[in-house]
Formats: sequence, structure tokens, C-alpha cells
Amino acid sequence: MPCNLELKISKTLPKCTFQHLKQIHALIITCSLSKNIKIFSKFLRRTTEFGRMDYSNLIFSQMGHDSSAEIVIWNAMIRGFAFNGPLQECIRMFDEMPRRGLKPHNFTYPYVINSCCELEWYGRGKRVHCEIVKSGFESSYAVANSLFNMYLKMPASFDVGLASNCKLDYARKIFDDMCVRPVELWNQMIGKYVSIGDVKSARELFDIMPERDIISWNSMILGYAKAGKVANARGLFEKMPEKNVISWTSMIGAYADTDDLETARSFFETMPQRNVVSWNSMISSYAKHGKFVESLNLFVQMQSEGVNPDGYTFVSVLSACSNLGDLEFGKYIHYLIGDLSQSEVMVGTALTEMYAQCGDVDKAFAVFIKIGKRDVFSWNVIIKALALHGRSEEAIKIFLLMRKTGLKPNDFTFTSALLACSHGGLVEEGHIIFNSMEKDHKIIPKITHYGCLIDMLCRNGQLEEAMLLVEDMPFKPDVAIWGALLGGCRVTGDLKLAEKVVEKATEMETNESGVYVLLSNIHASAGQWIEAADARKKMDEKKISKRAGSSVV
Repeated sequence: MPCNLELKISKTLPKCTFQHLKQIHALIITCSLSKNIKIFSKFLRRTTEFGRMDYSNLIFSQMGHDSSAEIVIWNAMIRGFAFNGPLQECIRMFDEMPRRGLKPHNFTYPYVINSCCELEWYGRGKRVHCEIVKSGFESSYAVANSLFNMYLKMPASFDVGLASNCKLDYARKIFDDMCVRPVELWNQMIGKYVSIGDVKSARELFDIMPERDIISWNSMILGYAKAGKVANARGLFEKMPEKNVISWTSMIGAYADTDDLETARSFFETMPQRNVVSWNSMISSYAKHGKFVESLNLFVQMQSEGVNPDGYTFVSVLSACSNLGDLEFGKYIHYLIGDLSQSEVMVGTALTEMYAQCGDVDKAFAVFIKIGKRDVFSWNVIIKALALHGRSEEAIKIFLLMRKTGLKPNDFTFTSALLACSHGGLVEEGHIIFNSMEKDHKIIPKITHYGCLIDMLCRNGQLEEAMLLVEDMPFKPDVAIWGALLGGCRVTGDLKLAEKVVEKATEMETNESGVYVLLSNIHASAGQWIEAADARKKMDEKKISKRAGSSVV
């Protein structure tokens, strides 16, 4: 009878509900099966498979000393905490085992290593690795696989004193020592080499693989593509016994990255089957290389073939609209996107930027408000848009509102805010924002931030203060800063200082025409036509030409 009951319980446990589990628990107690470690360990393990550990913990805490001293019981609990959390409890129980006279084995270690990895306790994981070596369980496939994954995931920032590839060497050593190595494991190792740009090691491993699948080939092609070795990628592509859409798309990206858009398009047209990723690869390649019309034309073709665009498609196409100033096509894309609250934040941000670039800042702001979950990039776009359209006070209000939301501003946020202060003459606010960068946000100002502040002071006639800031800043002035100072000279009519600024600017041996044009204009506004002509003459001597202005309107 007990044997039949034990068999019935064993068969029922894997498919029982939580309510049935409690009834089985009552049955185990009433039938005196709680001392049967085999059946009770199965029961305890099943209690951990419902996503919570409170019931399992209660049972474990009520167990007698004899039962709770069994390794199989501890393994069930460690496994439960590894799957359900808290992961710290998994490590704590592992640490407690030696004090109870229990020795971990090949069923224990994988869960502990995986928990260390999830918690990013890599130092603790390495110490567990030492224990594994001492106990002789390193040869177990499950244990070795968990260690292998830990070293693959270990970030480059861990153990700064080690060489950058040292952690990968650990993973490779474990990989080499494993007695069973399925193709998935080979692919993982190759993929890691590819991710750090070590295509040579990846290829060496690829060449000695006992068997390869499509992922093996695609990983190597992607590795060569990232390294810019298009000929190698093409060679492997031609040898592939079977190609899929990823193989073709990787080749499109490889040629596009080397500016060979013609061959990339040829691959795109030749591939037997295309998905949205393939279309995105070609559309975004055109947009990145300034072929905005081609990008939009391909999108129209994509629509005609009934392929549904995704967020990445919209971002690329909106970027093309922004650069072309094509507001009407941008509005059409907005119509296709639909409800912004349901869209990805990157789509909302791209749409905001498109309206701003096309001159409709009110619509840009309306789109920004509707973005479901705004990130720092969304805020940066709208602050810059308002600043460039002369709505400086609104830009600063948005900047302050962003800070109230608890979102941390970055370099670009401060550049946009300082730009608003410069364009709006908000000198006091500009000083406050600039000083808050390092003091409140631990962001060290860059030359662009100094440039915005100097431009702000020059626009408001505070030339002396601007000159002092140029002398005190930890950077060598660039052409933008000299240009800002020249603009200040024009405001104050200080011709002598303007001459000095141009002398300093020419020492940079820049080909920028702006400083000479500005100096010529300063002289012309003071009626000094001969000096104005001299400034233009210097441009001719240095073979510097002023680029003609253009508009997309």
C-alpha cells in the first residue's frame, strides 16, 4: 500500500494545482510519509514551481533535524530560490550547507553560479568556482556550462587590473575542457569573440567545429561585416550550404557600412525573401548616407508590397523627412504611426524632431506631450527645438520641468538649455545652469558648453567677461568660440579686439570662412571699406571660400 501511494503521489505531483498540492501535503502527513526523503523532496521541489517561496519556506522551517539535513532537500530549496528569488537566499543557503555538514555537488553548483551571475556578484562566483575545482565537479556538464555562461556575461569593468580578454580566456578554458560541447555552445563562444571584435579567434574556432548550423555561419559573416572585412564575409556567404534572411541582411549591412550602397541594394533586390528587418537595413542605410530621397522611395515600395513597418522603419523615414524638410510626407508617417501613447519612445522623439526641423514647433510640442514614457532624448529634442525657434523662456521652463520629474540631464540637455539662454539673452539663468552642471549633476562642462556661455555673454555685450572666461576655461578655443567673440566685437564695435581675435583664429589654420566674413562685416558696418576688402582678400590668399547658403523650403 505505501508503495502504491508513493507511486500515485509521484505521478500526480507534476500536474497538480496549488490547491491539490496542499491536499497531497495533508496526505503525506497523515500517512506518515514525511520521513520518506524521496517522496518528500519531490513534494518540496513541486512547491517551489508555483512562482513563490513562502509556502516552501514554511514547510522547510517545520521539518525535523533529520529530514532537513538531507542534501536533496537543500538542493530543492536552493533551486527554488534560484528560480523565484530572492537570489540572495540561494547564496545564503549554499553558505549554510558546510555548517550543517552538507557537501554541495553537481546539482547544487549550477543554481548558485547562476544566482551569482544574475546578482552580478562575479567575485562571489569566482570563489564558488574555486570550491568547484577543489571538490572535483568542474567536469560536470551542468556545472561547467553555468561557469561558462558566467564568464561570458562578466562585464569588462569587472577586475580592472586584469587584461581586457582575461575573463574571456577563463570562458575559453572551460569551453576547451568540456567533454560534451553541443553546437549551441560553439556558437556562444564564437558570438562572444565576434562581439569584442576578435574575428581571428572566432574564425579559428569556426574552422574546427565538428558541425555547423546556420547560426554559426551567420555569426561569422556578421563578425566580418562589423570588422569591415567585406570580402571575407562575401567568401563565407558564397560557401554557405543554406542561407536565410539573416544571412542576406548581414551582407546588405556589410556593404552599406563600407559606403557601397549599390552592391547593398543589389543584394537587397536579389534576396529570395525579405522581412521588415531587411527593409529597415536598406532604408536606414540610405538615410545614414544622406540618400534621403532614395530612403523615402524605398519606404513607398515597402508599403506597396504590403510589408508592415515597425518603430525602426519610422525612425529612419522620419530622419529622412527631417533632413529634406518634407513636412507633408512627415505628416503622412504620423498618420501611419497612429496613437503615440502606444508607440515606442524613439518613434515619438523622431516625430517631434521631424516637426521641429520642418519649422512646425507647435506641432512638435504637441507630439512631445503625447509621448507615453519620455526619456532624456525626448526632452533634449524639444528643449533644443524651442531654443532654436526663439522660444527661450519656454525651453528653460521645459528644462526645469524635466529636472522635477527626476530624469537626469546629460551633456546634450545642458547644451540645449545654454543655447536657449544664449538666443534669449537669459544671462542670469545661463550662469545658474552652467554652474549647476558640475555642482549638482557631476557633469564636467565641455568646450561646447563654454562656447554657449561665451556666445551668450557676447550677444549681450559682456565682452570683457567673455574674454576672461576664454582665458580661464580648460580648453583651447575653437573656431566657434572665436566666432562668438567676433560677434561680440560687432555688438560693441570693438575693432581692435576684433583684429586680435582674427589673428588668434588664423593661428588655428582653419578653413572656416566665418571669422573672415564676420570681420569684413564689422569693418563695413563702421564704414571702413578698405579694411573690409582686406579681410576678404585674406580669404582669397588662403584659398578659403564661403559656402553659399541653402534652404529646404
